[in-house]
Amino acid sequence: MAKMSPIVETRSRPYRSIKVQDKPYYVFTKRFIDILGALTGIILLFWLFLLVAYLIKREDPRGPIFFKQVRIGKDGKEFYMYKFRSMVSNAEDLLDSLLQHNEVSGAMFKMKDDPRITKIGKFIRKTSIDELPQLWNVLKGEMSLVGPRPPLPREVMEYTNYDKQRLLVTPGCTGLWQVSGRNSVGFEEMVEMDLEYIRNRNMIFDVKIILQTVLVLFGSKNAY
Repeated sequence: MAKMSPIVETRSRPYRSIKVQDKPYYVFTKRFIDILGALTGIILLFWLFLLVAYLIKREDPRGPIFFKQVRIGKDGKEFYMYKFRSMVSNAEDLLDSLLQHNEVSGAMFKMKDDPRITKIGKFIRKTSIDELPQLWNVLKGEMSLVGPRPPLPREVMEYTNYDKQRLLVTPGCTGLWQVSGRNSVGFEEMVEMDLEYIRNRNMIFDVKIILQTVLVLFGSKNAY
C-alpha cells in the first residue's frame, strides 16, 4: 500500500504527494501475471492478429499494419507503444487542423467522429482490439496489464506537479479510467482515478479491474 508524505503546495491546490512503496510480493506477483497474461493473450488471439492485419492492409495497402507512438512511462521514461493502425497513414500530419474539435477536457485529444479513422479502424477502436499489440509492451516490461494510461509527451508538458504523480508507476493497458467511462471522463477525473489506483493498488484491486475490463471490452459506448 502506498504511503502518504506531508502536504506539498502547488500552483492550483495543496495536496499530499504519493510515495510508492510496493511490497516485494506484490511486485513479483504483478510481473508474473503480466508475463503470463501477455503470453496467453498473444497465443490465443494470434488468429485475430492475422485477421485484423489483413483487413487493415486491404483497406489501406500503403500504410503499415502497426502504429507505434512515443509515450511516457514510469518515472518519465519514453518508450514506443504499439497499436493496430486505425487511422489513415498521414493522421499525425492532420492533427493540428483538428485540435479545435477536441471533445475531452485537459491535456488529451479525443474526437468522436475523427475523420482520420478508417472503416476497420472504427471497429477495432470500438471493441478495443486496436490495443492488443500492447501485450508486446507488457512482455518487455514497459507496460503492465493494469496501470495508468501512458500519456503522450505533449500531454505531459501540460502536467502540473500533481498530475505528474501518474508517472510514479508502470503504465497499464487498462485501469480505473478505462472501466469507469473512458472518453466520457474528463482529464482531471482521470488523474484522480489514477492516483486512487496508485494509492490503493494490490493484486485484488488489479484482478478486479481486469475482470471489469473483460465485461466492458466489447461494445463500449465510450470507446472512440
